[in-house]
Amino acid sequence: MTDAKPFLPYGRQWIEDDDIAAVVGVLKGDFLTSGPAVDAFETAFARHVGARHAVACSNGTTALHLTIKALGLGPGDTVIVPTVTFLATANAAVYEGVRVVFADVDPETALMTPDTLRDALARAGGAAKAILPVHLAGQPADMAGIGAVAAECGLKVIEDACHATGGSYEDGHRVGASPHGAMAVFSLHPVKTITTGEGGVITTNDDHFAERMRLLRGHGMVRDEAAFLNADLAFDGAGAGNPWYYEMAEVGFNYRITDMQCALGLTQLAKLDRFVERRAELVALYDRLLADAGLEHVRPLGRRAGCRPGWHLYVVLVDFQALGTERARVMTAMRERGVGTQVHYLPVHLQPYYRRLDPNLHLPGAWDYYRRCLSLPLFPAMSDDDVARVVDVLAGAIGGRH
Repeated sequence: MTDAKPFLPYGRQWIEDDDIAAVVGVLKGDFLTSGPAVDAFETAFARHVGARHAVACSNGTTALHLTIKALGLGPGDTVIVPTVTFLATANAAVYEGVRVVFADVDPETALMTPDTLRDALARAGGAAKAILPVHLAGQPADMAGIGAVAAECGLKVIEDACHATGGSYEDGHRVGASPHGAMAVFSLHPVKTITTGEGGVITTNDDHFAERMRLLRGHGMVRDEAAFLNADLAFDGAGAGNPWYYEMAEVGFNYRITDMQCALGLTQLAKLDRFVERRAELVALYDRLLADAGLEHVRPLGRRAGCRPGWHLYVVLVDFQALGTERARVMTAMRERGVGTQVHYLPVHLQPYYRRLDPNLHLPGAWDYYRRCLSLPLFPAMSDDDVARVVDVLAGAIGGRH
């Protein structure tokens, strides 16, 4: 029987009156897209993170693709991606004909480590050009350690920070402003910490990368007279630039974000610290209530010391086999009592497309994590009573409480 209480999904947006008013304000104005709200949001996001540039685009996947393009990667190049991530981290490289070599992860944190990175680099055979560490669930990977390996091997680092908006590394820098990363990518999907509906942002301190990504997100079009190549078409008889003229020297994409989205992003960004703090409170409460419940074979995701996660997911590691049950059965039982759960993620190297490319690849850390992981509801609008309810429902679903 389903509980009468509202259904708790594993994640959801928190939209308030000022968010709605900001979007309505854009709808009543002159620019719905490619207008001042985009510049304002990029400036505010870069300032909040502590990076020189923020480039906003249509979603996190297109953001990842733009970073691959900015590095100039293509056929013959290789990148290292942890296998526990969303499909987009790997797919963005494949779009450009880049080979992906998957790294294993720590089975307790699901994060790529310097050791699993070195193993992947050995399998790459010296062909790697870049590394894409993933800050899974909001917990930053070991950027100092990964950055040291990257520097030793002459590799660029693109951080997939789609889960980690608002987090901080051990050195105190905000996620997105690491001295070890060339670029960092964020997602603004509704289940993430802040949202623009759909949207993505790339932060970087490199002027060239920022310029390249802004060019490529808008079809590769330029209106700068100094960059024009077709002088006979670009200029009038007096040498002045024709006012309608633009050029495309290389193919780009329509990866732009709208002013409506960026207006929402600005009001959401103003609440980011509050949202991150509330998520941290909920995580701490989950930890305490799970410990108090004494559920055998259930424990929280492992933690890295020193960093300040921008928690996106609350993951528990459950030994379903030891409990004599199956994950699908537990998830169904919880859903019937009004609690949504999810699995983040099936290791990408096991997806049919990638499995065909390397059918014998075995990454034991990722498998150990995957067979146990379960994401419980986590979003800032949850109450403390909601967390207690989730723990109670979990206990009942695994047979620990009736």
